[in-house]
Amino acid sequence: MIKINLLPISAARKKETARQQVIILFASILGVLLIACAVYFYIGLKIQSTKTEITRSENEIQELKLKIGKINNLKNLKQEVQKKLDVLILLRKGKVGPVNRLLTLSEAAPDKLWLTRYAENGSDVSISGVALNEELIAAYMKNLEASPDFEGIELIVSEQMDMQGIKVKKFDLKLQLQAPKTSEPVKSTM
Repeated sequence: MIKINLLPISAARKKETARQQVIILFASILGVLLIACAVYFYIGLKIQSTKTEITRSENEIQELKLKIGKINNLKNLKQEVQKKLDVLILLRKGKVGPVNRLLTLSEAAPDKLWLTRYAENGSDVSISGVALNEELIAAYMKNLEASPDFEGIELIVSEQMDMQGIKVKKFDLKLQLQAPKTSEPVKSTM
């Protein structure tokens, strides 16, 4: 009978199996390391892109805050300009008002009636003058009542006086300025 010694084959086989297991172990460790590195770099790229996005968003927010500040400044400037325009409109009305009132007083005065004094105190107006007779004073008061500038015309004093040898009537009138019709100021769109 032949005897075969199988021991060295089994030892060789064990060595070969151990070597394969070591190779598989290193290959597995290397694979896990490669996968871990890939995941690490992928997450790092994601973090970097997110940080870049955050920085860009913060820059946009700063730019928008600047624009909002400029818009608020423009709104404030617009309000200031509108106030100035309203004051100018009011000044223009005030500038034209006295001129128109004096023109109305002049046009309402009949011949042979002279004004000697005109005084305004708020909306109260007092007028003094001289006329040849009472009819001229009455006509003057009617003309003033018909004007759009005055209302509440009242004769305070009418007395006779001598002026350079001619008998004339001295008079004092009290009246109110008519409230101007307010028209809506034109709203400007800026």
